[in-house]
Parts: sequence; structure tokens; C-alpha cells
Amino acid sequence: MASDARPRALSGIQPTAGSFHLGNYLGAIRQYVALQESHDAFYMVVDLHAITVPQDPAELRANTRFAAAQLLAAGLDPERCTLFVQSHVPEHAQLGWVMNCLTGFGEASRMTQFKDKSAKHGADRATVGLFTYPILQVADILLYQATHVPVGEDQRQHIELTRDLAERFNGRFGDTFTVPAPYIVKETGKIYDLQDPTIKMSKSASTPKGLINLLDDPKVTAKKVKSAVTDTDTVIRFDPENKAGVSNLLTIMATLTDTSVADLEKSYEGKMYGALKTDLAEVMVDFVTPFRARTQEYLDDPETLDSILAKGAEKARAVAAETLAQTYEKIGFLPAKH
Repeated sequence: MASDARPRALSGIQPTAGSFHLGNYLGAIRQYVALQESHDAFYMVVDLHAITVPQDPAELRANTRFAAAQLLAAGLDPERCTLFVQSHVPEHAQLGWVMNCLTGFGEASRMTQFKDKSAKHGADRATVGLFTYPILQVADILLYQATHVPVGEDQRQHIELTRDLAERFNGRFGDTFTVPAPYIVKETGKIYDLQDPTIKMSKSASTPKGLINLLDDPKVTAKKVKSAVTDTDTVIRFDPENKAGVSNLLTIMATLTDTSVADLEKSYEGKMYGALKTDLAEVMVDFVTPFRARTQEYLDDPETLDSILAKGAEKARAVAAETLAQTYEKIGFLPAKH
């Protein structure tokens, strides 16, 4: 279990090209920052998961640093959490193999994200790694005996698989793994495209004008907010079914300002959509301006960034190695003599 009295949280983010977007931040990273105060938190840049689809080696290396810099810029504090790169801790791949051997083929086949991703990349080009990546995700979580896993709603099925495999191993070999719970904040689980508020904001699905990249020029961000799709009505009201665009803007505003949607509705009574968009544009600019500056500071000092990641990996390995040793002993592997 956790090394201190706090519950332990574990989550990871892909080293995708370029900037994090607003959906990443509000749906996941903001929770990471909050949880480091209340939990023994472990966060990783999941480069092993990234290679389930083709990657350019130089770009992958750069994007891994880029993701770490943005996590730090968003508020992760190496003194309050453990931030590391997944491939720096070989125990992930080692426990991943054990979990592969515990998972039924039919069980793995039912993972809906594989169906979505293989359809996108072409079934003939989908790798075995893409098929089994939810099982590596299981290993990621169980290695750290995490009690809570902050994820988006789309990852709930993978957390259920993690719980099933932890219970299966414990039942077969004796208590070894903590059975984790998903940590999903309902209100901010989904941020929608500004131009098509029926689809989730994402790099792959969003329209260029509907996606807010946190590292965009603040003027570009303000323009996108002011151009957001609303409706022909004029009342500022939270109604996702009939007023998806306005509801999305209210959700973003409420989350960034720590204000309830109900309070925002009251404050905009009698005002037009333009007032909400203008205010939200200002809030967004105030948020992204320092975020961009902090990210660049880390990118301009790769030695410091790499040092933070090295210390994080050392802390992570201390926990991961202990879990793997227990697992290997329970499963019956002959211990190596040194």
C-alpha cells in the first residue's frame, strides 16, 4: 500500500504531438494538480502506449519532453507528486506480460477502445500492442497499488478490467494488488468542440476552429471562443440537449473560475451571448498566457527537465520493483541470485 497515510493516485498521459488542448486540461490534468494535495500521486508520460501506433523516433523523444513540460506548467509539483516517463521504469512491461497471461482473449476483445482505434488506423494495420494496450494499462495501475485512477469517462471499461484482473490474481495467488477505483469528475468529464458541440474536444475529431490548444497565441484562443457556435435563442441557460454550444461555454467558464453553473446563469440573466463569450475569452487568455511561458521555460532548460524525470523514475521504481518482486514470488518464478 501507499508509503504514507494518503490514498495513492496513478494516471498517465500520451506524449502526443504539440500542445495539450483544453479538453485534456479540464478533463484530466486539472484533477492531477488537485490530487497531488490529497493523494500520494504518481503521474507518467506513457511512451510505451504511444508506440502502439507508428511513431517517428525523434518526434516521440521531443513530444515526451514536451508533455512533461506542459504537466509541470499546469501545476504538477515534483515535491508533491512523482512525475516520470513510463519507459524509464521497466517493471511496467514486465508486469504487463504477467497480466497478458492472466487475461482471456475474449475479455481483451471486448475492449471498445481497440475497436475504435483499429477502425481508425485500419484493421490490417492494427498491432498486437494496440490490442493489448489496456492490459499494459492494468499493469501501470497495479504496479503502484493505486487506490484511485483519475481518468476520462471513456476509460471506465479499462478500470473495470483492472479491478477484475487484480481480484483474479489475488484470488488465485493470494492478496497482492490493491483493487482500484476510477476517479471521474462528472461535471468536467467532457468538454466539447466549440464549432460542433455534439463531439468531444479532441485532436483527432475536433475542427481546427473548435479546438483550443493551450499553447496557441492567446489572441487565437480569444478569437476561437468569440466565434463559438451557440443557437438562435438569446437566453444563457444550461441545457445540453437543446443548447449544447452555450452549455459547453458555461461548463468551461464554471470550471476555470471555480463557479457553479447555476451562479453563472444568474449572473448572465438578461445578457446576450456576446457577454459570456467576451468574459470567457478573457478568462482563457489569463489562463493560457502564464501556461505558455512556464512550458517554454522548461523546454529551454532540458537538463532540469530531464533531472526532474530521472528523480521521478527513481521514486517510481522503488515502488514498482517491490510490487513486481511480490508478483514474481507469488506466481512461482525462480528468484535470480546476485
